[in-house]
Amino acid sequence: MTAEHAAGLSRRAGLAALAALVAAPLAARAQGHWPDKPIRLVVTFPPGGSTDAVVRLLTPRLNDKLGQQMVVDNRPGAGGNVGLTLVAKAPADGYTLGVGAAGALSANSSLYAQMPFDPLKDLRPVGMLAAIPFVLVGHPSVPARNLRELVALARSKPGGLSVGHGGNGTAMHLATALFEQMAEAKVVGVPYRGSGPAAIDAIAGQVPLAMVDLPAALQQIRAGKLVAFGVTSPQRLPSLPDVPTLAEAGLPGYDATGWFGVVAPAATPTAIVTQLNEAFNAALRDPQNQAAMRAQGVEPAPDTPQAFERYIQSETRKWAQVIKTAQIKLD
Repeated sequence: MTAEHAAGLSRRAGLAALAALVAAPLAARAQGHWPDKPIRLVVTFPPGGSTDAVVRLLTPRLNDKLGQQMVVDNRPGAGGNVGLTLVAKAPADGYTLGVGAAGALSANSSLYAQMPFDPLKDLRPVGMLAAIPFVLVGHPSVPARNLRELVALARSKPGGLSVGHGGNGTAMHLATALFEQMAEAKVVGVPYRGSGPAAIDAIAGQVPLAMVDLPAALQQIRAGKLVAFGVTSPQRLPSLPDVPTLAEAGLPGYDATGWFGVVAPAATPTAIVTQLNEAFNAALRDPQNQAAMRAQGVEPAPDTPQAFERYIQSETRKWAQVIKTAQIKLD
């Protein structure tokens, strides 16, 4: 080896070492020191709703766990598609996350003729946050006192019973469609702008039945102003221990629980997703947070990114079939 050749090798080795020294802090910043700035959390619901309330309840614990502020950015619209489109197209660096519900993450793909993103390909599940069971209620004047009697009544009067729900394409709408299919009874769905107005009209007798979330109906059920025929979750609810599930009351296998969770852009690194999942689960397992969530009729549901991904896939298949059978379409 000549002296000139040896010097060339030495210079190249020196340049490589210098490049490694420059790259090391960048790699450390990307992997070991994330996050080093506030994280944007896009919530696909307006301020004041149960999803927004849960997110804001969790943020103080998240801020402490991550060492950075979680900034809530409410972006409602198109059943959650508006907000999650922003997330799907954001840089996959862990600084833009989304909170989406069953509609945008599973059902919308079958409800809308065109989607601005693919929930299964363009987003990466971080973890479930909460489950929101619904309850099928009726005005006391309805001549049925349990689900079997109600199903018999609906079958005897095809199209003669109306069921108010939270709006076309909502989880409550789909829960009503699933009830209709499994009960083999024709009912008329009446869309409202949210669960509260549907419950109010059921209390007033403007509609005989309503499929609503728990906060909208709990006190009225306890006061005897509404009859609870069953909850939509697989298990009974601690707040309504005497009310059976629809599955045990006469529709075996019925499950139409609402839910919402956290997603990130598809290419977000696994290390960041894992760290986020641990932070959210820690906030969800906090006893005070759990008590506050359950007081709102929301059940904490911490899990892993892998379990959440499998759940989204199974819910997508399930609601695709329900929507096809009911011939539900949104513009």
